[in-house]
Amino acid sequence: MSRTRRLREEVLSLLIDKGTANTVEIFDHLNGRFRWGATMNQVGNIMAKDSRFSKVGHVRGPFRGSVYTVCVWGLTPLETIQSPT
Repeated sequence: MSRTRRLREEVLSLLIDKGTANTVEIFDHLNGRFRWGATMNQVGNIMAKDSRFSKVGHVRGPFRGSVYTVCVWGLTPLETIQSPT
């Protein structure tokens, strides 16, 4: 079992329920859901390397007391994931 399997499955269920979420919302959800939580680097790697998730856009806003630009993530359409090319 991979080290981030539970985290990936939780992100998948969050995006199924919510549709889209930014990186900070995903980070907060994972750290509220699990005792051990996740680092921001783990969240970024999970989102970037799993083909089930795709970057929808960027949002700039106040997060953690400063203004940041963060990615907005959504689910990749099934036909894109299952295509042979």
